[in-house]
Amino acid sequence: MTNPFETSTSTALLRGLSCRCPNCGKGKLFKRFTTINDACSACGLDFTHHRADDAPPYIIIVIVGHIIVPLALIVEKMFQPNLAIHFALWMPLAIISALLLLPPIKGFVIAIQWANEMHGFSRKL
Repeated sequence: MTNPFETSTSTALLRGLSCRCPNCGKGKLFKRFTTINDACSACGLDFTHHRADDAPPYIIIVIVGHIIVPLALIVEKMFQPNLAIHFALWMPLAIISALLLLPPIKGFVIAIQWANEMHGFSRKL
């Protein structure tokens, strides 16, 4: 088992972004798209304590909104396309972006919880 005191917070957060165990970085965090494993297959860290809940969607809304809205405004200002073009372009882009960001952001939130010993997570051996 990896010594939790050797894992820095920044390393844990990067591991969470890559959808890996924040403790060891070897085990997968998810068994399906956003369904968390009960425990790490490599180090045995219990993931049942996590409470990611609504944080990942809010973070994704902020990220995607800050990218899509300015782009849409720029396209509108420069080309003034029909509203149907806007809808056909920005809706799929926003949905695909959100879906691609969901697992890494959820992993990041869980890694934050682990690094800060929140919701029952403990870095003690």
